Amino acid sequence: MSPSTSETTSRGPGADEMVDAARAGASRPRRFGAWYIAEHQLKQMRSYGWTVVMTGIGSPLLYLLGIGLGLAAFLDVPVASGPDGPIDYLWFVAPALLATAAVSVTTEEFTYTVMGGFRWRRVFWGMNASPVSPQQICTGLVIAVTLRMVFVSAAYYLLIVAFGAVGDPLAGALMVPVGVLAGLAFGLPLLAFSASLKEDKGQFAMVQRFVFTPLFLFSGTFYPLDTLPVGLQWVGWVSPIWHASELGRLASYGPGPGAWPWAAHVAVLLVLATVGWFVARRVFTGRLRG
Repeated sequence: MSPSTSETTSRGPGADEMVDAARAGASRPRRFGAWYIAEHQLKQMRSYGWTVVMTGIGSPLLYLLGIGLGLAAFLDVPVASGPDGPIDYLWFVAPALLATAAVSVTTEEFTYTVMGGFRWRRVFWGMNASPVSPQQICTGLVIAVTLRMVFVSAAYYLLIVAFGAVGDPLAGALMVPVGVLAGLAFGLPLLAFSASLKEDKGQFAMVQRFVFTPLFLFSGTFYPLDTLPVGLQWVGWVSPIWHASELGRLASYGPGPGAWPWAAHVAVLLVLATVGWFVARRVFTGRLRG
C-alpha cells in the first residue's frame, strides 16, 4: 500500500473534504482580513458611539457658534483675503476647524486604542493567532478610523454650509477628503509610534499637549500663518493641519495673496501619510511576529 493510500485510509472517508473546507475557510480571512478587522473596530466604536456623535456634531457646533457669533463680532478689520478681496472671518476659520476635527480623531484612535490592542486587552494578539496577518490588522484599524474621520468631516461640513461659512458650497465639499487626508498624515506616523510602545507612561498625554495642541494653535488656524514671527512659521510648514486648512480655503473661496500651489500642500500630506503607513505596517509586523 502506498503512503498516500495509507494516509487517506487513516483519515477516514470524509477527511479530505474537511481539510478542503478548512483551507477554504482560511482563505477568506486571508483575502478580506482587513475588512473583518475594520468591522470589529467599528463595532467597538459603538460602545462609545455617543462620544463619536458628540465630537462629530456637538464640538463643531460649539466652535462655529463661538467664533461666528462671538469672536468674529469683535473683529473690525479682515484678517485674510481671497482672490476678490477680504473674506469673512468665519470663511477663513471653518476649513481649519474641520481639518483639526479630523486630526483629533486620530489622536484618540491611534493612541489608546492601539495600546489596548497590544497590551490592555491584547486583542491584536488574538487576531494574529488567526489567518489574519499583522499587516491586515494594521490596515483594518486604519480603515475603521478613516470611516470615523469621514463621518466627523462630513458632519462638520454640513454645519459649515448651514452657517454660511463657505464661499463655494460645491467646491468646498473637497474639505471632507482633505480633512481625512490630514488626519492620515498626522495619524499614521502617530500609529507607528504608538505601536512601538510597550506601555503608556504619559507619552500619549505629551503628544496631546506638546504636539497636537501647538500644531492646532500655530498652524494658521485663527489667523494667517505669515502673521506669526518667522521663527514660528516652520510649525505650520510641517503641520498637516495648516496644509489641509489652506487646501480647504482654496476650495472654499480661492487663493489669497502669497498662497502656496495646491499641489505642494497635497504633496506634503501624501508624503507624511505614506511614510507613516509604511512604518506602521512594519512595526505591527515586527511586534506581532517578533
